[in-house]
Amino acid sequence: MDLFSTKIAYAAGTSVDDFIHKVDASIINPLIYLLFALAILFFLYGVLEFLLNQENEEKKTTGKSHMVWGIIGITIMLGVWAIMGLILNTLGINYIHPQQGTVDSQSIK
Repeated sequence: MDLFSTKIAYAAGTSVDDFIHKVDASIINPLIYLLFALAILFFLYGVLEFLLNQENEEKKTTGKSHMVWGIIGITIMLGVWAIMGLILNTLGINYIHPQQGTVDSQSIK
């Protein structure tokens, strides 16, 4: 009888880690790519609007606004990506395997 060991209960079928990995792989990652692409398209639309409407000052201002908000969106997403990379590199994490419940880490010396 082992009184001090950790008791682990596993659900039949798929585990919570498996579910989280599937949600991450099929919903979150494609959503991030979609938002990044939309921010770039929004910026490019602003550039196009600015260049094609040189005679209309109101549309030029709208184009500038679209470019600024596109750059802000791209900057925020790149910043989050950089912060996550910094955290993972600081902790020495190379890759997280949710299915196995393991983390590949480099030895921190």
